[in-house]
Amino acid sequence: MTQHERMQPALSVDGVSKHFPMQRGVMAALRDWVTPAEPRLVRALDEVSLEVPRGRTVGIVGESGCGKSTLARILAGLSTPSAGTVRVNGRPFADYLRTPADALKLQMIFQDPQSSLNPRMKVIDIIGEAPVVHGLVAASERRAYVAKLLAQVGLSQEFIDRYPHQFSGGQRQRIGIARALAVKPEVLICDESVAALDVSVQAQIINLLMDIRRDIGLTMLFISHDLSVVRHICEEVVVMYLGRVVETGATEQIFHSPRHPYTRMLLEGMPKITTERRDFLAIEGEIPSPLNPPSGCHFHPRCAFRTAECDRQRPPLERLPDDRRVACLNWRTIPDA
Repeated sequence: MTQHERMQPALSVDGVSKHFPMQRGVMAALRDWVTPAEPRLVRALDEVSLEVPRGRTVGIVGESGCGKSTLARILAGLSTPSAGTVRVNGRPFADYLRTPADALKLQMIFQDPQSSLNPRMKVIDIIGEAPVVHGLVAASERRAYVAKLLAQVGLSQEFIDRYPHQFSGGQRQRIGIARALAVKPEVLICDESVAALDVSVQAQIINLLMDIRRDIGLTMLFISHDLSVVRHICEEVVVMYLGRVVETGATEQIFHSPRHPYTRMLLEGMPKITTERRDFLAIEGEIPSPLNPPSGCHFHPRCAFRTAECDRQRPPLERLPDDRRVACLNWRTIPDA
């Protein structure tokens, strides 16, 4: 990596959108054949812009359907954006992926540890195949290398010749983490990587990820719907709603004094151990369809602080004096959580 690349954010996203054509039935296809109509699109991402600083852990939160996983798949190279640009270390993502050594620097840990592991492969092959193929480890050193990685994620080397079905969910997720670490990545994308695990196992995996990030100096993008987990593990937070970024900032800024109504209402729903009386500000209604999102601010139909201007004007992602960013025309009126 050059000095110029070290000075750039590990990941930067500028105006990225992702649209999926809606699957049409037979009758709808016949109607379109008789009377052609514009294709209906699911707008999973709508001009998303954000940065992931090098060596930091950034959390992405929001309700189901807000575009978190779609963004993760784009950043991992598993999907291409409909518009916008993605850069890795300041270089266009497409250029970065053309060099295998560079492409390996970005790895992903998936939500379901069972379906993300090949059931026909032993642990030694699941973890050791990629580093051997790409010349990071000699074939003769593969077993010792895999045993070292297993120890790093808290598993015994006795498991090296077993198959995925012989492990618990937490152990399978540790194998997935070891597989990602095997190619010596610089950026780790965790897409709901603890959501499918029991609470006690979640804590173990979260602590493991924190230890690995500290020891190796990884940049980590942590995607989750669990705000308490994000607060524990992340240094910065990105809040998304219906395919848009609505607020970004340092973790304690977001949790202590949210400036977007949606962030404020998400935090209201967090469980808290307290004997004090609490007033809840419920989120009204259901999340709108990404096939037909609201005009102006996407959140305005559900917002308790909306004004007439909110349904006409899309709020820009404005930088505030405390260096956070918020997309709200009325952010000054939002009370602290």
